[in-house]
Amino acid sequence: MSHIVPRTALVTGASEGLGQAAALELARHGYDLAVTDLDTATLAATVQGIEALGRRAVALRLDLRSEESLHDAFTAAVSRLGALGVLVNNAGCTLARPAVEVTWSEWDQVMDVNLKGTFFLSTRFGRHRLATGEGGAVVNIASTHGLTGIADRSVYGISKGGIVQMTRMLAIEWARNGIRVNAVAPGTVLTPSRARMLADPARRQRMLDRIPTGRFPTAEEVAAAIRYLASPEAGSVTGHILPVDGGLIAY
Repeated sequence: MSHIVPRTALVTGASEGLGQAAALELARHGYDLAVTDLDTATLAATVQGIEALGRRAVALRLDLRSEESLHDAFTAAVSRLGALGVLVNNAGCTLARPAVEVTWSEWDQVMDVNLKGTFFLSTRFGRHRLATGEGGAVVNIASTHGLTGIADRSVYGISKGGIVQMTRMLAIEWARNGIRVNAVAPGTVLTPSRARMLADPARRQRMLDRIPTGRFPTAEEVAAAIRYLASPEAGSVTGHILPVDGGLIAY
């Protein structure tokens, strides 16, 4: 059964990088957007960009570690935009630490944001779309770290591996209801935060040497993949993990 899903989307972690690129890409294709981050002031450029494209934008504070914050942000998004048709789970945090040095609190911080909060935001969206009976689309941002191994990124990789399996589980559970759930698994993208991490030329070259295409994927390429998976053109695509990684995990 085909479903007409409203062109309204909630994108988390949209102040810069992949979240901002995804929000702008969706706006270019006719979506009105609710965009979130821990501080709404950081969303000003994203909101301005969306509005410059002629679409509505709502900036909301969201802390994925807080059930109350999640409830308030989702309720506000629906109140301001009406029914939401798409959820892009982009917000997350990383941790670079040898596994034997990871603390209990560091584990909780990464899992609470990357996996627990993302799961409960997804199920909140799922209840919303199930109530309409009109289907919907969830696009999760996984990572190549959730598909392959790498040293000193154990907790982050485990959290993203959880996102990969969550994608499959929810896709199967909601398939008959027309709610599609997919994920994009980017390789290293030179977002502002990653560019700072890879400021050392030697370290950057080591990363490039692992990528068959010899370059980092761009935020715009990842955003295009997100937009496709959210779109009606991907109506028969669900439970899929789409790497955007220059061939990194192909060998």
